[in-house]
Formats: sequence, C-alpha cells, structure tokens
Amino acid sequence: MTLKLQNACKSFRGTQVVHSISLAVDPGEFVVFVGPSGCGKSTILRMVAGLERITSGRLVIGDTDVTDMPPSQRGIAMVFQSYALYPHMSVYDNIAFSLRIAKLHKDEIKAKVTAAAESLQLTEYLDRLPKALSGGQRQRVAIGRAIVRNPKVFLFDEPLSNLDAALRTDMRAELAALHAKLQSTMIYVTHDQVEAMTLADRIVVMNSGRVEQVGKPMELYLAPQTPFVAEFIGSPKMNLIGGALAAEHGGDVVGIRPEDVQVNPAPVRGHDRQAADIRFPAAIERIEKLGADTLIYADAAAHGRLLARAAGAFDNTAAAVTLSLPLSKIHIFKDNKRVNKQGA
Repeated sequence: MTLKLQNACKSFRGTQVVHSISLAVDPGEFVVFVGPSGCGKSTILRMVAGLERITSGRLVIGDTDVTDMPPSQRGIAMVFQSYALYPHMSVYDNIAFSLRIAKLHKDEIKAKVTAAAESLQLTEYLDRLPKALSGGQRQRVAIGRAIVRNPKVFLFDEPLSNLDAALRTDMRAELAALHAKLQSTMIYVTHDQVEAMTLADRIVVMNSGRVEQVGKPMELYLAPQTPFVAEFIGSPKMNLIGGALAAEHGGDVVGIRPEDVQVNPAPVRGHDRQAADIRFPAAIERIEKLGADTLIYADAAAHGRLLARAAGAFDNTAAAVTLSLPLSKIHIFKDNKRVNKQGA
C-alpha cells in the first residue's frame, strides 16, 4: 500500500519539531528513518500512526486522505520499543486479542494466530506467558499481534533497542525474512545505522526535524550529500578534515572513511600531495585490535585526529607514520553540500 507524507509539519506549543516532510513510500517498500535522539523520527512515526496530530500537511494511504482519521481507521499496525504484552495472557491470547475485539469467529482467529505463530517460529510457545519468554521471543509475539491484523502498513518504533547485541543481530535477520515473505509496506525507526543499512530498501536520514538525505543504503554510504550524513552513515564514522587541506580541494570539509585511510610506516616531512593521493605525517595515539580488523587512532597535527581501519592485525610499533588518502576515495563538502570531484 502506498503511503505519502505531503509537507507534513509538527509543532508543540509553537515550536516546530518536524519541518515539512514530503515522502512517498511505495507498496511493499521497507523504509527506515534513522537519526540521533531528538531528530523527530519517532514523532513522524506517531504522526503516521495517528498518535500525534499533524499540525499542517497531509498523510495519504492508498487513495485515502487519513490526516484526520483516528488510528483505528488507518489500517496500520505498530510495534513499539516496549513489547506492551499482557503479562497475564498466554502468547496465543496476546496475539489473538485484537481479533477478539473485532469479534471475528473463533475458527478464523485460530487460523490467523496459528499462521502468524508458524511464520515467527512461536508455535511451541503459544501456551506460555510472556514472563517465560526471552526478549527476542517477546518481540516476535508483539510482531505476531501486528501481523494478524493484516494491516496496510507496519510501523516499527525502535523494536530492537531493548535486546542485547546477539539478539539484535538475530532479529534483524528475522525481520528481513518476514518482510520478504509478507511483501508488506514497512516503516521502521531506529537510531542504529547498522539496522538501517541492513534492513532498508531506502533510508531517510533525519537531523533536527529535517530530512538530510533519502536514498538506498549504499547510495548514502558511497555518496553522502552532507557532512552530517557522511558522519552518521558508516561505522566507524567518516573522518572530516577542514582547514587548508579542504580549501586546496575546493571545499570547506574533506571526508574520508577510516577503511580508505592507509597507514605507512615511513614518515614524511610536511604535506606531500602526489598525483594519486594526499600524504602527510601523523603520530599514532592508540591502536584497538578487534580481530578481523584494527582501528588506528592518529594525530595528524593541523589536519586533526584521524581514524584508520586496517584489515587483520596491524603490528607497526613506530609512533611516527605517514597517512595516505587516495584522491579517488575523498568526499568534498562546501556550504554543507557535497561537491562533485573533477571528472566525477
């Protein structure tokens, strides 16, 4: 089902917190809103759900303007950060609750709950209470409760933030598989850019109530349009360098990802720009060996502190090194916007 936000704004007591958001979500698309705390992403989700009134603008689902419709009439199901399960009800009864409220026949309820439980690997837990489940299982119950309603649009508000790292990884895979199976329109909010990169068909990067950039995950990674997106998408975040180096390349800021910074043991004197790369001396401050790769923190004097990521082990013990920045890998930003490099 297509969903369209058209110049949607939200103000609280005269303070605008969401600034004229326009976005079309295609049928079956998985769109992720990502950004730091307070950027407005959860407010937008609540506006779509009908839990927050849209101050101005419109929300259209399919061919229907639902801007002023109550939540129950929008054909939306929402999965919250807190599982919001009824602790005294079994898994079966939690999933079936909305169907009983809708007064469906018990045979239809059983068929829907059984199908949802099978798709979420919950069949053997249907008689258990929530307290007997793991965090990941409880989240699947909350998702099952949404599935049985057969909504036009699924909304997810940071559903994995209460899980530990291993469970988050597992649940990301389960959500991706669920989307592939249901082919439903899904809108997902998170502050975790790894979730955004791994789940989304498209990512909406939010900053201070405004959309910074919309695009496919690798589009945002390879061609961030603002310094904010450059730093927010990618882990570890992109290095940003200002000053004379940026000015020399026609920008206010030059960015390069840690994995593209090369660390060489032989020191050089001063700033040596060659045809294929930029080289300058630096002093290693700290090394973090992570197994598969190594993070190298270096002080490059006037260029600031830079982070490099090397594959495997990095055994250089010299304090003085040369950092090499391939010109083909740098990103140039001027007036808070991306500048196309010559020939690009």
